[in-house]
Amino acid sequence: MAQHRKKQEIDIDVETKAKERIRYLYETFGDVAVAFSAGKDSNALLELVIEVANELGKTPVRVVFFDEEAIHPPTIEFAERTAQREDVIFEWYCLEFKHRNACSNDEPFWHCWDKRYEHLWVREMPDCAITEHSAFTFGDTVPDFCNKIFEYSNTVLVLGIRTQESLRRLRAVLKKKNENYIIRRKHGSMVAYPIYDMSSVDVWKVIADRNADYNRTYDVFNRTRLHDRLLHQRVCPPYGEEPLRGLDLYAECFPELWHKMINRVPGAATAARYGNTELYSRAEKPDNWTYREYIENIVQTYQGKYREQVVDNINSMMRYHAKRTADPIPEEFDHVVTGLSYKFLAKAAVRGDFKNRVSQMLVERAEKACNREGLTKEEAQELHGRDINL
Repeated sequence: MAQHRKKQEIDIDVETKAKERIRYLYETFGDVAVAFSAGKDSNALLELVIEVANELGKTPVRVVFFDEEAIHPPTIEFAERTAQREDVIFEWYCLEFKHRNACSNDEPFWHCWDKRYEHLWVREMPDCAITEHSAFTFGDTVPDFCNKIFEYSNTVLVLGIRTQESLRRLRAVLKKKNENYIIRRKHGSMVAYPIYDMSSVDVWKVIADRNADYNRTYDVFNRTRLHDRLLHQRVCPPYGEEPLRGLDLYAECFPELWHKMINRVPGAATAARYGNTELYSRAEKPDNWTYREYIENIVQTYQGKYREQVVDNINSMMRYHAKRTADPIPEEFDHVVTGLSYKFLAKAAVRGDFKNRVSQMLVERAEKACNREGLTKEEAQELHGRDINL
């Protein structure tokens, strides 16, 4: 198991450090491209990359924008303004990428710009769009496609991913002592997270200090219940697990898109009504059922191959538990070694967890379980764990 290092504070601000990382990428690998979503994080990242590129004589900067169709009008307007900048080469992709649809167990994925459903598109295809690419295969996700177009390349794709948003992301950058923000993927493609240690406030400071252009969607958000809730202000399509609870905001903020949004993917109309209730937020079982019985019923709500994926994921977590402890899986309270319980498995079943985001929370949950029981990780392993090297 990889050893995760502890965070250490250093005597340098995060903006200066981010620019040092970007400079290192240019000098070590040759070139940098920016994955641009038109959100605040990629906005700040682009400003920093352009500054470093100017210093090194590397402008214009290559920018790749993956248009996900069901996005706010100000997001598109900001992307259009960015595309007109003289210091960037802007690639605007409108391909049929596969995305998570947490609104429906029957159809847990959808494809933006799916030509079969052109009559349901939320907006018209932009004139500037790249709609075909020799490397693209229907069903590719955005990361799949990026791996293909940057494979065996001297170009590092930089993303505005930040560890403040996810413990899983924090663990990813704590695995390595050197170049911890650089990820080498299969087929030779590389991605990097130069602003991984910035907070949301840091990101907005980068933008404000430069009086830089930004996505006006955030101004709209700040007139709603998301005012000052910086981690909850998302400009991506609202159909995944995390953004789903903001689907109803389209009715308030962008009423002209509302009916198109809720008719675009199966289950969206119901999710818009109940996305902030227990129906979508927690694994609530009938009082007379065990969580194991509840899981069996949830699994039956999925169809065909999706049911198989949910079952495989649950079985994988159960094997993970059995490999690390002889204890049975607890019903409700997470196990101190594995972080697993049948209640947690029910949560994974409800959400589908097709991106394995729920299952990646097990280490964190085991740590919390140890704290609950007043045990160190080593004590929990000695009392309840197996030697997995046997």
